[in-house]
Amino acid sequence: MIRVVLADDQPLVRAALEMVITETTDVEVVGEAGDGAEAVRLAAELRPDVVVMDIRMPGVDGIEATRLVTAAGGPTRVVVLTTFDEDAHVYAALHAGASGFRLLQDFRNR
Repeated sequence: MIRVVLADDQPLVRAALEMVITETTDVEVVGEAGDGAEAVRLAAELRPDVVVMDIRMPGVDGIEATRLVTAAGGPTRVVVLTTFDEDAHVYAALHAGASGFRLLQDFRNR
């Protein structure tokens, strides 16, 4: 079972992602965070396989949260999922240790 934490400041986005993710029988959402600090806390506490991380969140943003999660050295991987189509975000997320980066718009045509 793949254990996932969803980190996005929009509850509706988290709910939609959970709905899509849980359609797969071998993936389980084990936590949800509304900001980067909460995502870091949940990653340390729950030790999920993956954190799906938004970039722009209040307080600690997704880039810094990604850096903190990956710097902890645990098995958790971060995949950044965002609506902000800017190269600088891609580079910053990957430099912070994200294992992947996907634009949310990319899923519209699927």
